[in-house]
Amino acid sequence: MVIPKGKDRGMTIGPKAAGALDPKILKHTLPDGPGVYLFTDHSGRAIYVGKAKSLKKRVLSYFRPLADIPNKTSIMINRASGLDFIITTTEKEAFILESNLIKRYMPRYNVILRDDKQYPCLRLHMKEPYPRLSIVRKIKKDGALYFGPFSSAHSVRSTLKVIDRVFRIRKCKSSGLQKRKRPCLNYQMGRCFGPCTYDVPVSEYQAVVKQVRLFLEGRNRELIRRLKKDMAGAAGRLDFETATGIRDQIRAIENTVERQHVVSSRMEDQDIIGLAQKKDLYQVVILFVRKGCVVGNRGYSFKNPGGTSSEVLEAFLKQYYSTEKFVPKQILVSERVEDLMSITEHLCDLAGKRILIQRPQRGEKHRLVKMAVRNAENLLVDRSDLQKEDIMRSVQSFFNLKRLPRFIEGLDISNLHGDMAVGTIVSFVDGMPHRSAYRNYRIKGVKGIDDYSMMAELISRRLAKGDLPDLFLVDGGKGHLSAVKRVLDSQANRKVPEVVSIAKQDRERMEKCDKIYIPNRKNPVTLRPDHPILLLMMRIRDEAHRRALTYHRKLMGKTLTESELDHIPGIGAARKKYLIRHFKDIDAIAEASLDDLSEVSGISRSVAKSIFSFFKAIKTEKSDGRGNVA
Repeated sequence: MVIPKGKDRGMTIGPKAAGALDPKILKHTLPDGPGVYLFTDHSGRAIYVGKAKSLKKRVLSYFRPLADIPNKTSIMINRASGLDFIITTTEKEAFILESNLIKRYMPRYNVILRDDKQYPCLRLHMKEPYPRLSIVRKIKKDGALYFGPFSSAHSVRSTLKVIDRVFRIRKCKSSGLQKRKRPCLNYQMGRCFGPCTYDVPVSEYQAVVKQVRLFLEGRNRELIRRLKKDMAGAAGRLDFETATGIRDQIRAIENTVERQHVVSSRMEDQDIIGLAQKKDLYQVVILFVRKGCVVGNRGYSFKNPGGTSSEVLEAFLKQYYSTEKFVPKQILVSERVEDLMSITEHLCDLAGKRILIQRPQRGEKHRLVKMAVRNAENLLVDRSDLQKEDIMRSVQSFFNLKRLPRFIEGLDISNLHGDMAVGTIVSFVDGMPHRSAYRNYRIKGVKGIDDYSMMAELISRRLAKGDLPDLFLVDGGKGHLSAVKRVLDSQANRKVPEVVSIAKQDRERMEKCDKIYIPNRKNPVTLRPDHPILLLMMRIRDEAHRRALTYHRKLMGKTLTESELDHIPGIGAARKKYLIRHFKDIDAIAEASLDDLSEVSGISRSVAKSIFSFFKAIKTEKSDGRGNVA
């Protein structure tokens, strides 16, 4: 197993030896300080990652009599054959490192939060004279105000759509205010002040920004009172057009307030976490309460054989509230958490404020927790009886694999007539995407159209990275499979993953569904269109194809926007645009005289000389037969 290099000062990697799981040896080799420990199996793969305030005490606790430890722990210890540990200077560093290693190795016996993506927030920088609202997924300590997180991209866009319709703040995409000759359509529709074109008083613009802030903070009733006062003032001045506009604002805000579900009279920011259990299955639901209103929810499913509810909830808290994720001041949970003090201190450091984690027993908070638990129970009932591990075991049996294919990687190639060829690899763990392990490759050693050689290069470069999956899935037919298999077979004295491939149906042969090729088998395997194994393989293949196509288009688009002008000092995006707009194409620029170049808006005489000299040098090189210097 490869242990990542410690970036924090004082971090040390412990030794791994054949007798590492002998308690007598561990008693003398393990330090009595904070750190992270990793139990590994016979192949060196991490099967459990944990953090400890004292590595010695925590690891030795696993070697108590079997009657004193949970069944899941005893199974893990029986499977473990090695131990690695990393010493950290503080317990807080151990928290962060534990989370990173769990995400990287996805250990079998850890409770793992699959969906660890950042949820969207709205960002408003109050210190700018003319700020705008933008959708972001990372909260930074940059002095801006962040509102959220929202439960989905749809919910945040819906909120932004209401604000854009009701309030006249700018909607342009640029972070800075870029001056325009004519205002945009939003100004003409009365939805923007048009500060990019007209001299708008900062005080007038900031007054609307404060209204937006009140709206996003849930202080809608206070906002409505202020707007009614402004409407009355406008009507008193006989400015009925302004009064009518404010009246429409009030109606739109009141309609929004009516749709909100108020659950707390204290106007607090809270995360309410409820957990439900059915045998080895666990369902966690988190309700987002902002300013007393439920603004969204999210559900997470776990399978934890032999584990406990407390263990699942503790793992969820540590992994969900990772770096740069919004942490409310109050977190209410439905289960007891053993390591509560350490987790609370860790979250306080991440958020930079005091965080309170509670398990309420009565009152309004207890009612909220029960509501989250009911949501979790409903989701648990709705889950399919065919669980992820059952599908993985079916894949293992169907393909006659030596080990359970928990880690599957899909491979695909994309090119246009052999140009700008790329390869991509997507990673799935227990049938779910593991996006942090996705990889893109530029094909370097193959010229022309040769998919088999490109696939061979892709798998060769992937094997050099280590941390290999249990199974490779190749997008292609028998030839693609053979190309990958030859590379795998050439890895002498090394355990390599097994491989299969999936090809689309041949409609000319009246085939009705995709087919799967297995090594050493002449004909492909066909499954019914709705078979779970085929659907899983198709999902991995489609994700790899999507990733490859997106990456290839990105590179092609970048190539199309590049030109010889990019190699000339002093020519940036703006000047390049001026030149293209004036001369229409690169050939006309290359043939232009020095005086013609100087006439272009934004091109000084010195820059014109650089352009003229550059193309003159190219012509000289071509006439000498030495090729294009660009």
